[in-house]
Amino acid sequence: MNLNMIVLVKQVPDTQNVTGEAMRPDGTVNRDALPAIFNPEDLNALEEALKIKDQCGGSVTAISMGPPKAVEVLKDCLYRGADKAILVSDRAFAGSDTLATSYALTCAVRRLSGFDLIFCGRQAIDGDTAQVGPQVAEKLGINQLTGVSEILSVSGDRLEVKRLIEDGYEKLAAPLPLLLTVTAEANEPRSAGAKRVMCFKRIDCREDAEGTDCWQCEPIDHVKNWNMASIGADPERCGFSGSATWVKKIENVVLTTQETKRIENTDQGISGLIRELVDEHII
Repeated sequence: MNLNMIVLVKQVPDTQNVTGEAMRPDGTVNRDALPAIFNPEDLNALEEALKIKDQCGGSVTAISMGPPKAVEVLKDCLYRGADKAILVSDRAFAGSDTLATSYALTCAVRRLSGFDLIFCGRQAIDGDTAQVGPQVAEKLGINQLTGVSEILSVSGDRLEVKRLIEDGYEKLAAPLPLLLTVTAEANEPRSAGAKRVMCFKRIDCREDAEGTDCWQCEPIDHVKNWNMASIGADPERCGFSGSATWVKKIENVVLTTQETKRIENTDQGISGLIRELVDEHII
């Protein structure tokens, strides 16, 4: 069984370094002022696709939408085992919210000639919306399973998963084609392969003209760069014009130390703490 798989990945700013100065006046992130990393749960999504490829065979294509420097996460995908990499990049995509982002990614997926599975991380750490994956599934008109913590089986045209919920987990199954959003609990992503790093570290990113792309194996000598025209996207549905939401403002929240009280590790100290908690109706 050979499955054609797509993994949607994103290069994100390291949120540990985000401050008020990292935002532009228009509410978009000044990504040039921040370190860029591979979105963590997208690595888990990539790993699940590679595991299925190892078990069942097939092809894994990584797609990322972002500025030219986002090619680094796509090269990382190749280092870890992906077969192809596509960068969806155009200045017209600047300022996209999840609605415009999912539209552009959907156009890119449609340019490929068919697929069986699409993998996404549950959410990106720069927005934490968890919306892009489900929106892509909705636009493609395919089934979706979100919050997947384990893939239990892949058989024929059906996939069964374990999904985390508030009070435990549930088992679900759905027919292909199918989109999955994957959580950090699903796996431990593999490291880059040394031979693959040596093979792909010097490849560049080149623009590809309009056309239909197939899944047949071909030598990888570059990362494909698709712009708005090459994926057939409507300019009115891209970037700011295609975005229904925007960030009004961002504030720095500084946590300050409040009054503290030391509880002695004695019977008297512990009894006093319990009485205080009861009096405050905490317990």
